Amino acid sequence: MTYSHPLTNHPDAAKLRKEAGAYVRQLRKTAGLTQQQVAKALGLDYYTMVSQMELGKTRVPPDRLFQMAEVLGVEPKVFAKRLLKYYDPYMWQILFGTER
Repeated sequence: MTYSHPLTNHPDAAKLRKEAGAYVRQLRKTAGLTQQQVAKALGLDYYTMVSQMELGKTRVPPDRLFQMAEVLGVEPKVFAKRLLKYYDPYMWQILFGTER
């Protein structure tokens, strides 16, 4: 058995990553926070990690989902569910079907 990234071979992988980043950026801006403030609240050494998340270059680390949701002022379950749709659309489909 081999493991592959959840977006491997997904036809909309690049688009989904960018949508996830736009979602995170929108939440940060709504919360009135800078990338530096978010990075500091998450205990990250560099704000560029937040920038990379917002650009869709990397994902929100799973072990930081709860903390990041709190920093951004969103319900953690809502945040995680929304990011799952972007980061692992195959799992999303299994769990939620066509739910929007």
